[in-house]
Amino acid sequence: MDRFLQYAATGLSAGSLYALVALGLVLIYKSTRVLNFAHGELATLGTFAAFALVSRGHSFLLAFPLAVLSGAAAAVLFYFGALAPAQRRGATLLGQVILTIGLALIVQGLVAFVFGTEPERMPFPLSDSDSRPVGPIYLSELSLGTLAASLVGCGALYLVVQRTRLGLAMRAVSENLLAAQTLGLPTRRILALAWGAAAALAVLAGLFLAPALLLDPYFMLDPFLKGLAAAVLGGLGSLPGAVAGGLLLGTAESLAGAYLGIAFKKTFAFLVILAVLLLRPEGLFGRPFKERI
Repeated sequence: MDRFLQYAATGLSAGSLYALVALGLVLIYKSTRVLNFAHGELATLGTFAAFALVSRGHSFLLAFPLAVLSGAAAAVLFYFGALAPAQRRGATLLGQVILTIGLALIVQGLVAFVFGTEPERMPFPLSDSDSRPVGPIYLSELSLGTLAASLVGCGALYLVVQRTRLGLAMRAVSENLLAAQTLGLPTRRILALAWGAAAALAVLAGLFLAPALLLDPYFMLDPFLKGLAAAVLGGLGSLPGAVAGGLLLGTAESLAGAYLGIAFKKTFAFLVILAVLLLRPEGLFGRPFKERI
């Protein structure tokens, strides 16, 4: 039983990061109906900003907030500089998705040009090898920090969306953009803030993934795909579903790797997703789409 709990806790730690990535994807999708394929690259950009500051001797207390802000600023700049003008000119959803793919390629090239493509070790204040007892199981300092950071990120987003006037405005825009514009809400600024918040969550995930992985311009590709899978699993229109999907995916991966073998780690997790979507095509927390004619 202790072994099961150990692997489940490890999976929850990884799944909490998938949940952060998924939350950002769902937040943007709910607001604009656009799948942001540059989500991982924005996290990469922010993580490399932290790496650059820490490598030059700056403290983590300075590097982390600036990294999150840099990722959020890049997302807001992209929204105002590319996506909003495209929307004003009547770009299709597919065209807007292509714009995000273009942003991903630009950021990849920029990071590779500035930092190179050689893998780097991310300095970090929490150890991935030193463990702490938590009841009958042991978790590394990095895993504990990951769970805490994910809880803070999810909690902050919940408070903003559910307890503030900005969150009320974001929910109104996501429900009916035209009605929100008619009521006089500054929809462009609200959508830009949604893009910035989504990128901030992705950077937070990247900062805690980087110490466990080698840092290169493509290190967020796999976590992005896992976050996308978690978002689809939970339901692309549901923020709670994104969290549930991420935790379920991380736990399924960890337990499959422990009991079925490392070769089945990713396969089993996606079999779980396939089974859920066959039973509920809209995802665990998604609502069925009904079109009225």
